[in-house]
Order: sequence, then C-alpha cells, then structure tokens
Amino acid sequence: MNSLLRWRLGLPIVVLLCGLLLWQHKIGAEEQTAAEQTAAEQNVAGDPHAAVVAADDRVDFQADIRPILSNSCFHCHGPDEKHREAGLRLDLRESAVAELDSGETAIVPGRPEHSALIERIASDDEFMQMPPPKGGEPLTAEQIALFKKWIAQGAEYQEHWAFVAPQKPAPPAVKQADWVRNPIDAFILARLEKEGLAPSPEADKTTLIRRVTYDLTGLPPTPAEVDAFLADESPDAYEKLVDRLLASPRHGEHRARYWLDIARYGDTHGLHLDNYREIWPYRDWVIDAFNSNMPFDQFTVEQLAGDMLPEATLDQQIATGFVRCHVSTNEGGSIAEEVYVRNIVDRVETFGTVFMGMTTGCAMCHDHKYDPISQRDFYSLFAFFNSSAENPMDGNKKDWAPVVTVPDRQVKERLEEVERQIAATQKQLEDHAAGMEPEFAAWLAEQETAAAQQ
Repeated sequence: MNSLLRWRLGLPIVVLLCGLLLWQHKIGAEEQTAAEQTAAEQNVAGDPHAAVVAADDRVDFQADIRPILSNSCFHCHGPDEKHREAGLRLDLRESAVAELDSGETAIVPGRPEHSALIERIASDDEFMQMPPPKGGEPLTAEQIALFKKWIAQGAEYQEHWAFVAPQKPAPPAVKQADWVRNPIDAFILARLEKEGLAPSPEADKTTLIRRVTYDLTGLPPTPAEVDAFLADESPDAYEKLVDRLLASPRHGEHRARYWLDIARYGDTHGLHLDNYREIWPYRDWVIDAFNSNMPFDQFTVEQLAGDMLPEATLDQQIATGFVRCHVSTNEGGSIAEEVYVRNIVDRVETFGTVFMGMTTGCAMCHDHKYDPISQRDFYSLFAFFNSSAENPMDGNKKDWAPVVTVPDRQVKERLEEVERQIAATQKQLEDHAAGMEPEFAAWLAEQETAAAQQ
C-alpha cells in the first residue's frame, strides 16, 4: 500500500481557469479602413527602410512587433502604471493611437511619417531618441523598417497570444502540390518555397523507423523492429508503424516527461535534507492519461480540482498531486507562515506558466512590466489557492498529510474483482428473493385459509 500527497482545491479554480483562458483584454484591434490601405501603399513606396522587409509580407504584431516593444519599450510605456512615462501605453492600441498631452500621437495608422514613435526610434538626437541612450540599445534598421511597414499597413494589434483561442488555419497554397501528403506538409513546403529551398529527399526506411521511434517513445528501435519494418512492403507500412508506437506504453512515458518537468515533479522534497517523497502515483496517472489520450479539458480539471468533483474517483484524487509537486522543507530555521506563502506563490506561478503560458511570477511584487498581469491579478489568483489546510512544513516525511491511500496495480485489480463478485452475489440474492415472493404469498394464503377453517 502506498500513499499519495493530496491537496484540496475548490472547484472555483476551474471556473477561474476557464475565465482566464477566455479573458479578453480589449486592445482595440480595429479593422483597417480603405483609406489606411491606400496610405499604406503610398508610404511603403520610396521608404529607404522598406527594402529591408519584403513588400508582399504582412507584418504580424505578435511575431514581429510585440517582442520589440517588450524588450525596448514596455518598461516605460507598458502595463506597469508606476513606471509609465508620458501617459503612453504601447501595449494597448487605444492609448498608442490617442493624442498625448504633448499634442503628439505615437502611432497614426497608415501614416508612419506622422507617427511620433517613428520619429523617436529613428532619431539620432540623444534628447529625442527612443529608447533613450541610457535606457538601452537603439533599434536596428531592420526593426525600424518593420515598425514603418506595420504602421503603414494600419498598425493592427492582436490580443496577447495567451488569451487568444487557437484557430485552425487553412493550409497555404503551394507550387509543388504533389509533394504534400497531409496538411502539415503544406505549411512546411510553403515556408521552404518562401525561402527558395526544396524539400530533402525522403529518408530510407531504416532512418524513418529510427526517427519516428525516437520521436514517439524516446527510445531507439530494436533490431527485430527494424527488420520487421524493412520486410513490410505494404503501402501503409509506415502508418502501421506509427499506430504501433502510439499504442506502446513507452509513448505515454515519453510524453509525460515533458509535462512532469513543467509540473515540477520530483521524487524528493527538493530542499533541506531532500528526503524521499512518495508521490509517484501522480506520475503514473500522467503517463496513463497520455496513453489513454485523455481530453485536455479533463486532464486540466482533474489535476486542479479532481478531488472536488462529484463522487470523485481515486484516480481523480490522485490527479491533484499536480498542485503539491512544489519543493518543501522542515528546516529548523524556517517560519511556517513564510513557507506556506511560498508554497501558494509556487502554485500561482506554476498555474500561470502551465495553463496560461505567462510569467505571472513577476506580478508578485509589482505590476508586470511586459504582460497584462497586474499585482492585483496575481493576488486575486493567489486567493483561489489560499485555501489549503495542510501543514506547510513536511516533517521530513515521505507522505505528509493530507494523503490518500493508493493500492498498487495488482491489489487494485484484485479489489475491483472482489467488488464485482460482491455486486454479482448481491444481485443473485435479490433476484432469488424476488423469485420467492410469489411462492411465499401462495403459502401464506394457504395458511390463512387453513386457519380460517379450524
């Protein structure tokens, strides 16, 4: 019998998850008007920087512009109100395109020549240049060209990518269409054609089985598996190989490694004496989840609040080991309340990293300087996790409370079989009793008649 560390987390966190993942920071990504499109064509033509960027490319805010703003501008013109200069927020379109108190406008969609931002980032004057000489390196010619073209194209913003639901794009058109075997090939080939490159020749079967076996299981193929694949001359030999690898228990083990890394899983406490921690049933749960192709929404809910689901199963309780994978200690100089807060902070940061793809930890001490997470947001999320009744000190125990008893697989299977036998026997008894009722009723009637005749 083994024990799994278990933490009680209320269902409200699941609601919070859904809300945060669908949270809409409305940053005014307005549609480009016909007038802005005309201005874009006029401004790109003849621009000395425009040659750096291909004329037929759309500049993408998320991929091309936001990283530059984050590295060079958001410290003074981003989400952090306390460090904001000139009342300008470049992370929000409505602020970036609004007239400032100075009378200038940082970004005039369709008109880079009228945009104060372009004037500042292209300036050589130390009193005009942005970022200021003491604040960082000036933008490169390529970066300035990107900004000019982006503004000329209408300066479209997109919400922070962490809050945008994934959309399935249509496969791009390609010249060498007969090379494409599946939709993913179309995206790869489109990029190759854009770069003037041709696809490499198809690999030989020995190389193919080696590559795909490593990709799907993390292990090399055995000599027998290679020989079997080489001998299979059927047209779907590769597809059958992939199906076999996906059905292998090694596939779930390989995929689980990546999840367990971000879930900060470990077989020891991680601090002080770094004692053994008995939480491996959670590891096995993750492996089984991948091998059974569990839907991601279920995978998420059960790890955050599986024990709070109606009639929670043992597996759903085990899944909540996710929130107890943080490091722990029983070091004599530790202050219990400080350790408790540190544990909750770890859960908030892990939640942000894993499920939002954001570094929420920066907002623990101040508004995030680069992402739309305020210090209030951080501690609002902290409040959801701040409901643990556990002792923050682990007592140097492998399974400090709260815990749940977990039988090993063989014992579990035997218990399930016994429960099935008990249920079957109970049904037999109930059926037998139900079948005896007519006979009993007839016998009782006879006895009553005989008694009446005496």
